[in-house]
Order: sequence, then structure tokens, then C-alpha cells
Amino acid sequence: MLRVTRPGWPGNLLAVVAGAITTLALAPFDIWPLALLAVGFFYAGLRELSPRQALGRGWCFGFGLFGAGTSWIYYSIHNFGGASVLLAGFLMLLFTAAIAWFFALPAWIWARWLRRNEAPLADAMAFAALWVGQEAFRGWFLTGFPWLYSGYSQLDGPLAGLAPVGGMWLVSFTLALTAALIYNASRLIKTGRKAFIAAGVLLLLGPWVAGIALKGHAWTSPAGAPLSVAAIQGNIEQSMKWDPAQLNAQLALYRDMSFSSKPVDLLIWPETAVPVLKESAEGYLSMMGNFAAERKSALITGVPIRQMVRHEKRFFNGIIVVGEGDGTYLKQKLVPFGEYVPLQDVLRGLIAFFDLPMSDFARGPADQAMLQAKGYQIAPFICYEVVYPEFAASLAARSDLLLTISNDTWFGTSIGPLQHLQMAQMRALEAGRWMIRATNNGVSGLINPFGQITAQIPQFERGILYGEVVPMHNLTPYLQWRSWPLIMVCVLLFGWALIANRMAKTV
Repeated sequence: MLRVTRPGWPGNLLAVVAGAITTLALAPFDIWPLALLAVGFFYAGLRELSPRQALGRGWCFGFGLFGAGTSWIYYSIHNFGGASVLLAGFLMLLFTAAIAWFFALPAWIWARWLRRNEAPLADAMAFAALWVGQEAFRGWFLTGFPWLYSGYSQLDGPLAGLAPVGGMWLVSFTLALTAALIYNASRLIKTGRKAFIAAGVLLLLGPWVAGIALKGHAWTSPAGAPLSVAAIQGNIEQSMKWDPAQLNAQLALYRDMSFSSKPVDLLIWPETAVPVLKESAEGYLSMMGNFAAERKSALITGVPIRQMVRHEKRFFNGIIVVGEGDGTYLKQKLVPFGEYVPLQDVLRGLIAFFDLPMSDFARGPADQAMLQAKGYQIAPFICYEVVYPEFAASLAARSDLLLTISNDTWFGTSIGPLQHLQMAQMRALEAGRWMIRATNNGVSGLINPFGQITAQIPQFERGILYGEVVPMHNLTPYLQWRSWPLIMVCVLLFGWALIANRMAKTV
């Protein structure tokens, strides 16, 4: 333990390892206690460091976390970005080194202003607030990178029951608080103050008891009869996806698979299943709409859309509904480099990675209506959008059913698509609503209001997923109050720590 807490390279190396093992707590490994261990190592590693030393220790933790947890980025850059092995490795290393600062800065703030070694109980609570703060910040800054949050480790763990109450954020807060309290247990006992010891025990055990007690609790109820679903998984190679010579074959594939499918209420195609502008596929979409209407079905598909915005033609990644439904949705949360290129005047043309297909999309407006199908409101999420907890909650609160369509072919056989699926499961759990997930090459599945997959088809296979979903109404506490209660608690804890530290220095 001394190697963890003291300055020097052994502690920094252990911080890298601690960050890396967080990946094992998440999908597809799901060894959830490792998340608690990793957060505990991060906390312990900052106990005796100066602010400057803490900055480096935090960076090491972040480097280990993102180096292991986002290794799938290398696959995309190398296989689809046209970068050599060395260049892809260098870009991956550069990316990991840059986003590791999301942990370096909070570590510096902690050592500089918030740490209270003389007050183990208050110190643990302030650390939990800081942990959630850093997760929220990296989900917002420069459009955000809301990936590898510790709370996702509890999707099937004892704290899952807290997600509908305070979202994934409350789960993360509890993990951080628990880790810090366990580390501080001996110091708290040595104080001999029974009231503080009792409070520590309550804060340590209470959330876990509540999480277990609330797991499986139904916060929402059916708004109608079950709807039958068929989700088409075309499994089209990414190298063929945007090849004009393959356009007719792709359109024929989704047409023929739909024609051969069983009649259902909702027929779902994945992201950009129609790989051509909507205006160029009107005849095809009209034909498929008539087919769906004859079957009394609603067909929902991804398709690129061009619209005039302030006298300028802009391109959007969109979803449309035809048949027994209506609505168009334009994606709001775009993937950097995948759907837009930051500093594109400088970067475009340097390597093929900065000129990928679909990398010139505009952001859709925030005030869009929900999709409507079979008389119900459907909250749509295109690919990356489902990983934003607060954004997803804002749409879910206005819906009866959740839908996410994606194309995870970019990530190949890596763990990226399975991490993506886990985050979609958490969104269903937070909202207490069924979610349909339709992807190009997997994992396509149906997720119930408890975050459990009820039906799925394997990755890298062409097929049709059949099942039923139930429209739900009423709001979970998280959808009703969102993160505001937890935000207020964290702000109070930050203020308490700052004032206490300032007072201690003036005594």
C-alpha cells in the first residue's frame, strides 16, 4: 500500500494498472468488483501527493483506463482510416495521452483544494463528488467522451437498483464513496467518535442495501398491449457500405429480407440502411412504405438527409418512419472524426482517416419531436447518442419506447460494440422502458425496462430479430428529477471541503 500512496514511478505504474483493470469491470468481462478496486486505488494513490505529483498520478490512471478500454479506436484508424500500423499506433497513443488529462486535472484539484486527511468521513464524500464531477465533465467538454464510466459495471451488480433513482451517476457516486470509506475505515475507527463511525457505516452499507432492495422494482407500467418487432441485421461489410456499385444490392437486400419477414407492428432497419440521400431514394422508400402500410406495420430506417439551413445545404444522419407511423429525426450528438472533422480546414486531406464517408454531417436541432409509430411516441438515438445519460433521459421522458440504431462495423471484432450495447442497456434501466437496438452487424437486441436483453442475434451474421416490446408510461425518479438532486449534493460537498480547508489553513 505504501507503493500506492507514495510519490514515484512504482505508484504511477500501479495507477496505470488500476486504470486498465477498469476495463475488466465492464462489458464483455463484467467483473464488477474490479471497478470498486480501481476507484479505490485512484483514491489511495492521491493521499500523500503534492498537487503536482497528483497531476501525474491522475494522468497515469487515465492513460491506463483509456489505453485498455478504447483500444478499438486503433482498429478503426488502421482498418478503415487508411493509416499504417505505426501511424495508427501513434494516433492511438496520442489520443490516449490527451484524454488521460480528464483524470489528471481532477487529481490536481483534489490535492490542491479538496483533500481533508484529518476528516476521513468528509474526505470520502468529497472524493465521491469529485469522481462524479470528472465523469460528467468528460461527457460534456468538447462534445464529450462519455465512455468507460464506472457505474456501467453495476448493470448486473448489486447497485443496479439505484440507476432508475439517480441514473448511472448515482451508481458511480456510490462506488467512489464505498471505495473511499473502505480505505478510510481504520482512520475513522481510530477517531473514537461513535456518531461519525455510525454515519460511516450507514453511508457504506445504506446505498448497497437500497440498491439490492430496489433491483427489479417496476417504476413504470404498460401503456398498452405488446408490439411485435422485427429488426433486420444486414451484416454489410464497411468497405461495401458506401460503394456506389453496391447501392442497388444493399437496397435489394433490405427489401427482400423485409418481404420475407413475418408481419409485425414495427419493422426496424439499422443506421444508414439506405446509404443514399433520402431525396434520391423517394421511390424506394415510398414502395417500402406502401408495403409496411399493407401489413399495418411501421417501418423505421436510418437514412442520410439533406436539408436547407439558412440558405445552405446541410447533410444530416437521420431516421424516418414510413407506413403506419410518421416522423423524421436528425442526429444531434455527432462522433468527432466519424461524422464531423474538428479543424477540418487543417486536417482534411492529411490521411484517409480524416476523409471518411459520412464525416461532413451537421448537428440536428434540439427541439425535435419524437417519432410516432402505431400510436406511440418513440425516442430515437442514432449510434453514439445512446451513451449520453442526460441527453438520453431528456428524450426518454417524452416517450413510450426507446429505439437505437447503429452501425458498429467500424470496430470489427473488438470490445467496442459490446461496451456500446451495455450502455444502451443502462439507458433502458434508467428510463424503465423497453429499448429496440437494431445494428448493421450486431449486437441487435431487445432490452427490457430492467436493462436485460430478452432477445438478440449474434454479431457478424445476417438475420432478422423477432420479439415483443411493451410501450411504458410513468417516469422513473431519474427521468423526473434527472441529476439535479445529486448535483446539489455534490456542490454542497465541494463547498464544505473548500471552506473547511480554508479555515484549517487560517487556524
